[in-house]
Amino acid sequence: MSGLTLDTVRKDFGHFTAVNDVRLSVPHGTFVCMLGPSGCGKTTLLRMIAGLDLPTSGAILLDGEDITKVPTHKRNLGMVFQSLALFPHLTVGENIAYPLRIRGAPREEQKKRVDELLAMIHLSGYADRPVAKLSGGQRQRVAIARALTRSPKLFLLDEPLSALDAKLREAMQVELRQLQQQLGITTIVVTHDQREAMTMADTVVVMNKGEIRQAASPMEIYRRPADTFVADFIGSTNLIDMDTDGAGRAVALGQAIPGLKAPGGGKAVISVRPEDVQLTAPGSEGAIAGTVTFVRDLGGTIETFVDCAGKQIIAVSTPRARPDVAVGQPVGVVLDPSVCVVLAR
Repeated sequence: MSGLTLDTVRKDFGHFTAVNDVRLSVPHGTFVCMLGPSGCGKTTLLRMIAGLDLPTSGAILLDGEDITKVPTHKRNLGMVFQSLALFPHLTVGENIAYPLRIRGAPREEQKKRVDELLAMIHLSGYADRPVAKLSGGQRQRVAIARALTRSPKLFLLDEPLSALDAKLREAMQVELRQLQQQLGITTIVVTHDQREAMTMADTVVVMNKGEIRQAASPMEIYRRPADTFVADFIGSTNLIDMDTDGAGRAVALGQAIPGLKAPGGGKAVISVRPEDVQLTAPGSEGAIAGTVTFVRDLGGTIETFVDCAGKQIIAVSTPRARPDVAVGQPVGVVLDPSVCVVLAR
């Protein structure tokens, strides 16, 4: 099966373009997270895939079939909204069975499917419990089960875990990913949580101003960002201006960086993750001179802020490898070319 294809999908609201000619191919059974700042177009794109909004132009294909103008109820989709939209006057079992009941499925079929899904979401025996007496995580599971009642071809979720506390949200991320792997359903999640996207997704789609800036695996996005926006948006990074001197060498913060080359031989930006920045004794060969301005101990990691020629550089280390430095102390900063990503300025 071919999965989902977006072919130059565009959505205009008057003179404002919310989604600008997006092209994306999602293979069958893939878990995709759409990530980006507020107003980037990710929810609008999800709504068009769901059939809740009609594209201004372009086409949406599911398993090779053009569904661009197919009504939502005929697309065989499962969807979980941010609000969950459970029926408070119905029990857990009645909520899950609702999609089958409105289609006239026999009671025996409804009960069998409800029992199957409750076992799948680890809520066996909860069928007769009122929704109002469930915890936040349990309600989340019920909403997911209801969306899966009819074995949809495509599973869509819009900020599904945002209302949960941090610990429960992380547990639900793992559960949702494991459930998707078990069922093999093509799944698309809209989220603003980078950690959530990195935890669950096969493919992360980073959007900004209605366009896809990069679509790749979480590690590809993190280690080889396509541009400065992606590098800065995903996780934490140091973005350092780089020039080329008269000898054609890359120069950053007044220090030649062997092994790096600017695109076109001109100006560029170096992206280097804080965990890849090495601190050494001042005056060490190849090190950039700096002064420690702040040290933040986060328990699992130590962040050291260093001023290098007016530019703040952050280095991250583990407690075992904690550098012996203090605020005001001079240090050397080493940028390893093998982990630096050179991007167009």
